Amino acid sequence: MAWIQEAELNFVERLCASVLKVGPMPKHVAFIMDGNRRFAQKCRMERAEGHSQGFEKLAETLRWCLNLNIREVTVYAFSIENFKRSKEEVDGLMELARQKFTRLLEEQANLKKHSVRIRVLGNLSLLPGDIQELIAQAMLATQSYNKCFLNVCFAYTSRHEITSAVSEMALGVEDGLLRPSDLSETLLGKCLYSSNSPDPDLLIRTSGEVRLSDFLLWQTSHSCLVFQPVLWPEYSFWNLCQAILQYQVNYPALQKAKMLQESAYQQQQLDVDHTCVLEQTQPGKAGEMGGTDCKQEQILKYTREREERVSNFLLELENKRKTFLTDLVKGSTPFLRV
Repeated sequence: MAWIQEAELNFVERLCASVLKVGPMPKHVAFIMDGNRRFAQKCRMERAEGHSQGFEKLAETLRWCLNLNIREVTVYAFSIENFKRSKEEVDGLMELARQKFTRLLEEQANLKKHSVRIRVLGNLSLLPGDIQELIAQAMLATQSYNKCFLNVCFAYTSRHEITSAVSEMALGVEDGLLRPSDLSETLLGKCLYSSNSPDPDLLIRTSGEVRLSDFLLWQTSHSCLVFQPVLWPEYSFWNLCQAILQYQVNYPALQKAKMLQESAYQQQQLDVDHTCVLEQTQPGKAGEMGGTDCKQEQILKYTREREERVSNFLLELENKRKTFLTDLVKGSTPFLRV
């Protein structure tokens, strides 16, 4: 089955979608696609077939999201913890990934038509080399598309993502690109794998489990979390509508919390910049900073310098990650020539 399906909603589904769109709609939805193995057991089929059915449901869900004008979707496809499963199951999941990413590369015309950008988030170095190459090709082939975004978390955990972001900032300080005072929660967020995406508005987990399983822990602090009992391969358009309704009910409180957080971050940064300017003043001459206008000018100058350092550091980080992908593609016989 294709990653992006062309089928339209039926009349009743279109009617429901029209009603939903009267209210605030999530722009970014994240899914923990849980229940494939239990579905396989329930239907007395092999686990591999359960995972395959789960992919078919993902393709169908992406179609629903397109029809609901949800332009960004993030899915938890494979956790680093999943490597602890049996070798047979892990090998089966890797083979499914090979098949699906190969199919994705064959569907470039469809991806271009809908301008869908594919991003794979995780520690790709843990994956077999051929899968790394397929992923790199898919990401580079769609990097210029900007209307819809599909983020696939593969070989991913949030703890690893946060640890990696902290390591990148520490390297930035070590290399002289950043000062220790430049480090902040905001900068850490910009160093995450998901830095090019807004935080999810809505996170949905299927199968009845009420936990995040190390998925987007940083990004979902102000997301609407919806836990649904249905197994992922049995997920329906109506389950998605129910989750969106819960998001709409909680929308005012979520927006208020986001605004308060943003205001707090801005004030925190202003306080840090003010403290740094004071510390740069020679001991015993703090009173010589001048009047309020002069002090404000010094703070603004420091802020500009900090923002320039941070901008240069983030550009270096982005180039580093892109170089990793292009190096994977070079020397292979890919669908995409770099």
